[in-house]
Amino acid sequence: MRAEALKGHLDGLLLASLEAGPLHGYAVIEVLRDGSSGHFDLPTGTVYPALRRLEGAGLVQSGWSVVSGRRRRTYELTPAGRRALNDQRTLWDEFSGAVSALLRRGAEAAT
Repeated sequence: MRAEALKGHLDGLLLASLEAGPLHGYAVIEVLRDGSSGHFDLPTGTVYPALRRLEGAGLVQSGWSVVSGRRRRTYELTPAGRRALNDQRTLWDEFSGAVSALLRRGAEAAT
């Protein structure tokens, strides 16, 4: 999937990937890739800066943990991040419903 298709949706996807609990950065990438059947295979250069930006906005907090003997930064949602995720879901439902309605209407009109 082209990176342009994710514009405006990356924050919501990252917040959703952290909903189940804390993850290190590469695990976030795996959740996005696996949860989208490989469609969202994002590079670290996209994910890590976005996680830092979300942390700066108070939606994610980070800390250090040891995973398989390696020290890694883990990220988790803050209460504000959970509220933002709920807001993102509401916006997505409205947006995707409107787009689907228009695209279906166009297909129905053509037949």
